[in-house]
Amino acid sequence: MSAPEERGALTSRPSSVYACALRVQRAEPEGPWSRADAAPPVPRSGPANRPSRDFTRTRDELARLLGPLLVAPDAVEAAAEVHRRLAALDPPVRHRTLRILITALPVENQERARALARVLVRTGVSYPAVCTGLALLIELGEPEDVPYLRTLGVLRTLVRPVVHALDAIDRPAAAVLALRNHNGAPDLQPLLAALDSGDRAAVRERLVSLPGDMAPESARRVAEASRLAELLAAVHDLPPSEGGELVAQAGRLLFRMTTLRDYQPEILFYPDAPRAYEELARGAGLLPPTVDHHALLLSAVQELRTGPVMLHDWGPGRREAALSELTAVLSRPEWRTVPSHGSDGPGERRRLAWIQRTRARVLRSSCAPSAPLCIEIHDRDPADPATVEARVLVDGRPLVPDYFGRGPANSPEQLLDTGLLRATDEPREVQLAEAYCSEGCCGALYVTVRREGDQVVWSGWRCPAPPRGKREMPELRFDAAAYDAEVTRAQSDDSWAWPARRAARLIVAGLRGRPDLLTRWNVRLGWTGTDFHDPDETLISLLHDSVDGSPGQLLWRIPEDGTPPQDRAAAALTRLATEDPRTYGR
Repeated sequence: MSAPEERGALTSRPSSVYACALRVQRAEPEGPWSRADAAPPVPRSGPANRPSRDFTRTRDELARLLGPLLVAPDAVEAAAEVHRRLAALDPPVRHRTLRILITALPVENQERARALARVLVRTGVSYPAVCTGLALLIELGEPEDVPYLRTLGVLRTLVRPVVHALDAIDRPAAAVLALRNHNGAPDLQPLLAALDSGDRAAVRERLVSLPGDMAPESARRVAEASRLAELLAAVHDLPPSEGGELVAQAGRLLFRMTTLRDYQPEILFYPDAPRAYEELARGAGLLPPTVDHHALLLSAVQELRTGPVMLHDWGPGRREAALSELTAVLSRPEWRTVPSHGSDGPGERRRLAWIQRTRARVLRSSCAPSAPLCIEIHDRDPADPATVEARVLVDGRPLVPDYFGRGPANSPEQLLDTGLLRATDEPREVQLAEAYCSEGCCGALYVTVRREGDQVVWSGWRCPAPPRGKREMPELRFDAAAYDAEVTRAQSDDSWAWPARRAARLIVAGLRGRPDLLTRWNVRLGWTGTDFHDPDETLISLLHDSVDGSPGQLLWRIPEDGTPPQDRAAAALTRLATEDPRTYGR
């Protein structure tokens, strides 16, 4: 790095950002990120009272200012003008938000826009100018741009813009850079060292040794950086035990990518997902039938049958073939009995019960995912708990991740047990999903359901701008008889439910038949379910008006007592008939 007395000279002349990154890379080829020694200063935020920018107006302003420059014949002159126009914006546009704005600009001449992007990336002297070039390369980049992008990636403030650009050109390089940006992740360092060495055997060994509970985005980036699908393709060339370890770790990574705790499942952003699932299915026979392996294969079957991974471009018959191979392994004699040793704790017992329930369901599923309408209940492996979803598939595509993508589908209690999906002549608006944060933050997905002669119509969609480039929600029409049959089938099938959840559903059914049990105490039913952290505890939410007239809620907890769900529900209804819930609800 430069000596202190030299730094003023370095920062006083208009050195390009790329030149600064190159100096850092040469000085610390194996070292940590640049701080401020050789990098240009990051633009500071303006005063707190400076007005914020409106997205639409800013996008239109950038289109007016930069649009003509994208078709300019002289890229060098155009780049100089980009610098001047970006610097003149008041209030300025933050360089990290330029990607969303720039990628929305229409590009009429790709060659000229690409030339401009390269001049900005390689000679730009400000972060906004460089980020503008990086944003253009998301759509226009080519392999020759990769070395320049990797060099710029040594500057911490440019990591995310560079990763976005690399994702479109060299996915593994983007993944390596993203993983290096994970501070405080020592578990990743051996894998990164193996990736740097180019030793594929070492990459495989380090991959297998990683913990299986990493964050969803990290799991995706690890799979991309290590070229997981390629490793799996050679799994039968390994000793069976080593091949089994690799297959199991691949299953864990794919499982982590399907969680919805990050709003949109990472599996949608993993282009190699179809190939990885295919190779997982081909190698599944190498796995011994342990509890963990049962859970991994069952989870894979669930996702392939009703999950967001269906939205990838699979091609004819590939997904069905992977499903067939996985179910064939699960149907082998040695897999028909789930080992129960080491199941003394409540968590282990719950997981064993989930495996037994889910195994029976996935091997005898009566729902045809390719039908015009299919409603399948999804209960995730308790090792990584999530809300229970009533997944709606239309013509073989999961509707909620396809048209909403900000959270899971609503629960069966909300969609089925309430009768909301039942179609009548009177139109009814139904909430199909809510954002993982809340509806007030990121919205919810609504549709209006009505019966029209011998058809049921879903129309009048209401939701934020959906992901994946879709903006128009289609009107859906179903044969009324087939629609009613599918809703009835899904509602009557409680094979997914564990005892505490079944008790909750029975209590609700009892209250529908005897509404006086609530009205006598001036309370209303809010919601029912089970405790997220203790699924063996039934929860009943009761709404009431407080003394001052403000709304209140009572939460009634019914613990597991070993009795059948029917008896537990009957006891709860009897208690409601004789005792004011305010005396035992909190």
